[in-house]
Amino acid sequence: MTSLLGNPELWQYLSIPMIAAIIGWCTNWLAIKMTFFPLEFVGKPPWLGWQGIIPSKAGKMASISVDATISKIGTVREIFEQIDPRVLATHIVHSVDPRLEEYVDELMLREHPTFWENLPASARRIVYERVRRATPQLVDNLVGDVADNIEDLLDMKGMVVERLTTDKQLLNRTFLECGEAEFRFIVNSGFYFGFLFGLIQMTVWYFFQNWWVLPVFGLMVGWATNWIALNVIFRPLHAIKIGPFRIQGLFLKRQHEVAESFCHIVTHDILTVSNIINAILEGPSGDRARNMVKQHIKPLVDETAGLGKALTQVAFGPTGFATMRHQVGEKAIEISQEPFDDPVFEVDRARAVESIMVERMRALSPAEFQDLLRPCFQEDEIKLILVGAALGFTAGVCQLIFVFGGALS
Repeated sequence: MTSLLGNPELWQYLSIPMIAAIIGWCTNWLAIKMTFFPLEFVGKPPWLGWQGIIPSKAGKMASISVDATISKIGTVREIFEQIDPRVLATHIVHSVDPRLEEYVDELMLREHPTFWENLPASARRIVYERVRRATPQLVDNLVGDVADNIEDLLDMKGMVVERLTTDKQLLNRTFLECGEAEFRFIVNSGFYFGFLFGLIQMTVWYFFQNWWVLPVFGLMVGWATNWIALNVIFRPLHAIKIGPFRIQGLFLKRQHEVAESFCHIVTHDILTVSNIINAILEGPSGDRARNMVKQHIKPLVDETAGLGKALTQVAFGPTGFATMRHQVGEKAIEISQEPFDDPVFEVDRARAVESIMVERMRALSPAEFQDLLRPCFQEDEIKLILVGAALGFTAGVCQLIFVFGGALS
C-alpha cells in the first residue's frame, strides 16, 4: 500500500478528475460572472473587452421581463386600483395641508409681492381657509380623473424599461435574487459534474494515451457542465413522479418562493408610487397629465386668488391674472410629486400591490414562469459555452504538458 501511494503515476491519474472538477467549477463560475458583470463595457469597444451580457442588453432584457412576467401578473389599472386612489388622495391632502399657507405665500410673493404684502392679515387668512376647504375635493376629483384615464396616462412597459436600463444594478439584482439558488447550483454542480467527467477521462487516458485526449476532454468538461446545469434547472418543465420522488426543473420547483422575491423587487423598487406618478407626469402622456392638473386647479384659482375674481383681476390686470393661474398650475404639479417621498407610505402601498402580484405569479404555468429567468441564460448563451470550452481545452493542454510531461502516442 505504501509503495502504491508513493507511486507518482497514481497521483498523476488521480489528478485528472480533480482537475476536471476544478475546470468545471471555474468555467461555470466565470459564466455567471460574465453574464452579469461588469455593468459597463471594460476595454476598447466594440470588440476588445467585455460587458456583462445582461447589462449590455439592459433594454431588451427589461422589455422581456415586462412581457414575460409583469404584464401577466398585473395590468396598469389593477396596479393603480391596488394602490387605491382614495388612499392616494387622502395622503396627498394630509401631506400638503401642514404646508398649505407656505405654498400660497411662496406663490403670491413671487408673482405679486406688493399686492400680497399689502393685503390685510385677515384677508390672507380667508384665502388660506378657502384653499384648505377646497383642496380635499379638488384632489379627489383630480385623482379620480387620473384613475379613469390611467391606461392612457401611464406607459408601464416604457416606465419599467427606462428604470431598469438606467439602473443596471437593479436589473442584475432582479435576476440574481430570484435565481440565487440556481446560480449557486450552476457553480457548485460544475465541480461535481466535472469530477464525474474526469473519472471517464481518467479511464480513457489509461487505455488511450493519445495527445488529444486531455485537451478534448477538457473542452467537453467546460462545455458540458454548463449545458447540463442549465437543463437541470429548467427541465423537465412539468413535474414527473417516479415512485415517491417528484422530478422537475430546480427553478420551477421554487415558483412560490421566487414569486415572493420577484414581486417584492418589482413593487418596492420599480412600480413604486413615486415612480408611477413621475412616469405619468414625465412620460409620453406627460403633457396631457399636466394639463389635467391645471384644469382641476383652475376653479380653485378663480375662487381663492384674492378677495373675489373681479378685484383680483383689477389688481393684477388680465395678463397678470392669467399668469398667476398658470403659475398656480405649475406649482400644483410640483407639489403633487412631493408627498410620495414618504418611505412609510411607499412601503404600505407597495405591500398592497405585492399581495395580488404574488398570488398571480404563483398561478402562472411552468412554461410562463420559466420565462422570468430563462432569458438571462438564453441571451448569448453560446458565447459563455465557447468561453468555457476554450478554458477547458487550455486546462487540458496544460495538464498534458505539466502533469504528464507532454506524453504522446
